[in-house]
Amino acid sequence: MKKLTLTIDYLEYDSIDELNAEDKSLMQQAHEAATTAYAPYSNFSVGAAVLLENGVVVKGSNQENAAYPTGLCAERVAVFAASSHYPGVPIKTIAITAKSSHIKVENPVAPCGSCRQAISEYEVLYNKPIRFLLMGETGKVLELKNVESLLPLRFEGKNIIHSH
Repeated sequence: MKKLTLTIDYLEYDSIDELNAEDKSLMQQAHEAATTAYAPYSNFSVGAAVLLENGVVVKGSNQENAAYPTGLCAERVAVFAASSHYPGVPIKTIAITAKSSHIKVENPVAPCGSCRQAISEYEVLYNKPIRFLLMGETGKVLELKNVESLLPLRFEGKNIIHSH
């Protein structure tokens, strides 16, 4: 038996103002997307903005439903819309933020496990890393270089046994 350790490297910015113009714009678009969330149950509105390799930005927000878990997270709304409307175009960066009517979201918000796995599929599909920019309503911004930074030991389609 061996004991192994997983570590991740990421960048931390004190605020959105430290980002370059492209990243700042993308995060602002994620903030705009959060305002379109349908979140009457959690009162936690999440916005995601996906920057594609062709320069197009696709936004998504969480969409809740009284019959949990039939709603969908902002990240999957944005990624699935991007893939549907721009098939074959790789994702470059995803900016994610959240706000709430009940609390001030001061810490960066990361995607849930289902979203991490869904996003991972597109990183594998295009064999290109997808960057993440994570933020709350205000405060610091985290930059992660790829899905593996959020989902080490991820499950991939190559692990599925195909029978013919």
